Amino acid sequence: MKKFIFSMLLVLASFASAAAATVKASDYTLDPPYWWTGMACDTLQIMAYGPGIADAQLTMKPYDGVNVIETVALDSKDYLLVYLDINDNARPGQLEFKFKVGKKSFDKKFDLKARDRRPEDYAGFDASDVLYLIMPDRFAKGESKADINDLEYVVPNNRENPNTRHGGNIAGMRDHLDYIDSLGITAVWVNPVLENDMPGGSYHGYSTTDYYRIDPRFGTNEEWNEFVADAHSRGIKVVMDMIFNHSGSNHIWNKNRPSSDWLNFPDEYVQTNYNLTTLYDPYASDFDRTRTVDGWFVRSMPDLNQRNPHLMKYLIQNSIWWIESSKINGIRMDTYPYADERAMAGWIDAVLREYPNFNIVGECWVENEGGEAYWQRGSKVNPNGDPKLPTVMDFVIATKGRDAFKGNEKGANLNAMYNHLTLDYLYPDPSKILTFLDNHDTDRFLLEEPENLDWWKQALTFLLTTRGIPQLYYGTEILMNGTKKHSDGNIRRDMPGGFEGDTINAFTLEGLTDKQVEAHTFLSKILNWRKGNEVIAKGTLKHFIPQEGVYVYERRLGDKQVVVMMNGANEPRTISMANTAEILPVGSTRHDFLSGNTITISDTLTLPSRAIYILEN
Repeated sequence: MKKFIFSMLLVLASFASAAAATVKASDYTLDPPYWWTGMACDTLQIMAYGPGIADAQLTMKPYDGVNVIETVALDSKDYLLVYLDINDNARPGQLEFKFKVGKKSFDKKFDLKARDRRPEDYAGFDASDVLYLIMPDRFAKGESKADINDLEYVVPNNRENPNTRHGGNIAGMRDHLDYIDSLGITAVWVNPVLENDMPGGSYHGYSTTDYYRIDPRFGTNEEWNEFVADAHSRGIKVVMDMIFNHSGSNHIWNKNRPSSDWLNFPDEYVQTNYNLTTLYDPYASDFDRTRTVDGWFVRSMPDLNQRNPHLMKYLIQNSIWWIESSKINGIRMDTYPYADERAMAGWIDAVLREYPNFNIVGECWVENEGGEAYWQRGSKVNPNGDPKLPTVMDFVIATKGRDAFKGNEKGANLNAMYNHLTLDYLYPDPSKILTFLDNHDTDRFLLEEPENLDWWKQALTFLLTTRGIPQLYYGTEILMNGTKKHSDGNIRRDMPGGFEGDTINAFTLEGLTDKQVEAHTFLSKILNWRKGNEVIAKGTLKHFIPQEGVYVYERRLGDKQVVVMMNGANEPRTISMANTAEILPVGSTRHDFLSGNTITISDTLTLPSRAIYILEN
């Protein structure tokens, strides 16, 4: 028996020796790939990943201003967290680590870079901007230097299938920045571009498998940085889509979980109930609330546990890394309320501590004003403390806008928009509400091409002249339409002209119908008028109860004034101007931006069917 045990020990020793002999630095990764000196937070987490690294002995070559605070081994032996203190004495250079695994050791170098701009110079998006939402896979395809050979799942592009990859990429977006600029857009919100190495291709980008790598089907990290820089050269800001609620199921964290509490419901699949009312409902059960926040969005999207401080530190650093390395102007955080509320508030604090003029918008898909106001920074209706989120999304306009502006045979119901705005007292800052008519998750605002553009023009006019930060979905300017009835892909169709072989080119207006050209011309005219218009960006809002279907509201900044008048009726309407005399005195004159005409304010004013006036003093 002793001889058998001795023989087994020899065998095990030989296996250990063989394993040690194969240890090489390339088998191990460090996240983040590099960092900077002079950051507001002086504690850096480095996640080292590789076979058996939790048992490694770590030493760091002495470096002035940098010290190892602690190392943390997680449940999985393949992870080791290294926490560093980087104080004010640290200068740019290269840290040198030595990991000893068994009898073998390997070296890893880690760059500390110099910051190339002041933190306050990272300008966020605001009400002076109009965001143009792009799904990269569906917008345009350009020449890329990326190599997809190391991906596990490479799905051929198939533009005939609405639910797989079509081949659009970062280079395609960059090729058409001139078009975006000429349209009058000042910021682009780009759907996720990080690696989604998932079965089926995950063309939409919401199943992250590497938080530090641009998906090679979209391009490279360098191409992303070049896109942002090129946009900035045209005065266009860039908002990056991020997802901290969940990862993709093919992420290493799901296949080799760092710790037992890295994921929510790690041992069984429990789906979220998709009911965000449980988060502000004072009577909600623990059962319902837990499933809202901790349930998985879908089976292919494991739910991350933001209450784990090591995980949250990783995610905080990841967003800061992308801001510092690529110079983005904002983050749109997907499925914001589905993540832990306190942890996400801490994330926002950390980001804004580094970049005080940055902006973050969270997707809080709540179709009522109180539920949205619950999430905004300084909330008056959140009993759990300040949620810290600067900008929330106005899903009320998105859900009620079509019926409000299209209406029925009698005309529009502009009272719905009036009534919506009357509840702005709930919000700490109505100027920081992202307003939109549709996006990549909703039906297109146009379910089908309209017979005429009157009501569509009124909806776009309202969106671009009311309070808040307006967002347009790509293709809106050429009347792209569709519903989610058959698939999400139907509302995410390719931008015509973005792909080889397209016979219609939206970027040059070649092949568009007269109606599409009319829409493009109208929208571009208002967008370029709005660009740099401080009355719209910073002005106060005053509106009047709609009379006879006519809605009137004023934006004012100092002695500058813009008055918008809309007749939502399908017939001419005559209104008394006594109601609006405080902003439009009888006998005064105004210039109508849209028609170019001068309008004299008399006792009554007759507006043609579905008329729009944008009056300036």
